[in-house]
This record gives sequence, C-alpha cells and structure tokens, in this order.
Amino acid sequence: MRFKPLVIGNLTAAVPIIQGGMGIGVSLSNLASAVASCGGIGIISAAQPGFNEPDFEKDALAANIRALKRYVSAAREKAPEGIVGVNIMCALENYPALVKASIEGGAQIIISGAGLPTNLPELCKGSDVKLAPIVSSNKAASVILKVWDRNYGVTADAVVIEGPEAGGHLGFKENDIAAIDKYTFEQEIIQIIKTVKTYEEKFNKSIPVIMAGGVYTGYDIAHMLKLGASGVQMSTRFVGTHECDASLAYKNAYINSKKEDIVIVKSPVGMPGRAIKNSFVERTFLGNIKVNKCYRCITKCNAATTPYCISKALINAVQGDLDNGLIFCGSNAYRVDKIVSVKELMDDLVRELSEA
Repeated sequence: MRFKPLVIGNLTAAVPIIQGGMGIGVSLSNLASAVASCGGIGIISAAQPGFNEPDFEKDALAANIRALKRYVSAAREKAPEGIVGVNIMCALENYPALVKASIEGGAQIIISGAGLPTNLPELCKGSDVKLAPIVSSNKAASVILKVWDRNYGVTADAVVIEGPEAGGHLGFKENDIAAIDKYTFEQEIIQIIKTVKTYEEKFNKSIPVIMAGGVYTGYDIAHMLKLGASGVQMSTRFVGTHECDASLAYKNAYINSKKEDIVIVKSPVGMPGRAIKNSFVERTFLGNIKVNKCYRCITKCNAATTPYCISKALINAVQGDLDNGLIFCGSNAYRVDKIVSVKELMDDLVRELSEA
C-alpha cells in the first residue's frame, strides 16, 4: 500500500515507525540514532539510563540525569536530520526530573505510560517537545485528554495505543490479557480513534494515533494503517539488530526463545509484564526474591514487600547475566531468528508495507 509520512506537529518521519523505548539500557543513543537516521523515530528509555555510570550505586538520580542528557544529545548529533525522543514511565520516582533532563538533552518527543501522565503538560511548559501519552483503553484516552484540556488548555500531539501483545509493562489486568481477542481490541482501537478525533476538531490540529503491541511485519503495519492509525510503535524487532544497545547474550535470548517461553510476569511497578521465561522468572513464580539494595526507581515500590528488584533484574539482563535477569519482550519475540542492521530491518518493513 502507499503510505504517508508520520507527522507529529512540526516533526515529519518519512517512515511511519516509532522504535519503542526499552529499558533498562536496551534502547539508548546507538539504537535510537540508527532508527532516526533511517527515517523512523528513535526512542531512548529513561528507565535507569545511568546504570553504567561510576556513581550509579551511590547517587542513581545524578547518574541517570547526566546519562539521559548525554544519550539524547548523542543521538541527535548522530542523526541530525532525524527525530529522537524519550520514553518515560509515570511510575518512576523521579519522573519530573527525567522529563526536564529529556528536554534539556534535546528530546523532540516524550512518550509516557505505565500510569496516566496527567501532569506532563505542566512539566513541559515552555518547551517545544511533543507529547504522546500511552493508553490501552478508550477510558484511559478519554481521561488523559479531558484532564489535559481542562487543566492546561492543551491536547496531545500524538496518542500511542498499546495492545495486549506488547512487551514489558502492560496496561491490562493479568486475567484480561489472554481473554482479549484481536477483534475485540480492534473495536477498542476504533473507539479511541473516535475519541481522539473530537480533540482534533476542538483544537484544530492533527493528533496521529500510533499502534503498538504485536506489530511485527510490514504487513502488520499496513493492517494498522487501514484501521485508521497513522503509524506504529515497534520494539521487539529492534532487539534483533546490531545497533541495539543490549548485550549479545540478551539478543540471543530472543533468537533462542520458543513461543511457549513467552510468559506474563508480575512486576514491582504494579502491572503485569511480558518476558522470556528463564531461571530468574521461574524463581519469581516461587515467591519473592529478597532485595539487597533499593534504587528508589518506582514510586509505589516497597523493598520489604516487592516481588523482586526490577532495576537489578533488568540491569543484569541487559549486561548479559540472564540467569539473574528479567528479559522483557513482546508476544512475537520467538520469531526473531537473526541479528540484522537497523537499515536492513527498516528496508524490509518498508518493502512489506509497500507490497501489502
């Protein structure tokens, strides 16, 4: 099919693909800049980006602020003509500071979920950064857009819809994930697009809707565009690239996984998540794993009662210690069978999209 560029305010991506923000450390400046250079939108994760900084163990916040600014700035320098943004979870303890650091680093768009980013416009006041809340239901979309309109007199620049097949944290109750069939969720997508349209009309601006979750091929992208989306957000495919910032062991975990290895896990964030079953995940099924150090990353996390330390688990994974690591993934992770360059992947997706 013939497709249009993805236009978000004054930003134009030649290819309607946003690379999802993957933390901790899976999508930093290397991956984001590569995607941006190929015409998509590259996204850096704001979840503990300073984990490799020498002072991270002593002062995680300072390390994270410094690293986040550096990664955003580096990605912008590597892809001067591209678009680079940041994904920031609302559940993060230092959410306002990370928003500020993203803007100071030069982020062109902030995508925010894992909760409702009701105060994001206030935190970004005076900047030109584009704002894209993540929702998983029409109810959530309605609440966010209504609050932004009422409290700040603004609306979203884009809306990202994450479906039940997405990776990492999911905006659904655990019992509902398997019960939501494709047709039912597509009806929800149509309702969200209708809700967004009312705010397009009120504010006289285009608000592109971006679909995420289970999008794997160019043919999947075409299907989402036919439903009314303006673009898609993809994460899983980009793990299988040379430019992905994760360790080779992390990437190989995707390549070596089977369909039955993809499971739903409990997260200290308070939401279910999707991950590759390994020895660490199996231990979480048996009970809580003692937390020896709290990094104060999640607002509502209590070190004494949390199932495990999600920061330590994700850091272990990205560094290659898979037996003690949590490997977040989308429902299609088992389909990744080789490592390619971002350019090869983007070219394949565009070819399939054009053929659809």
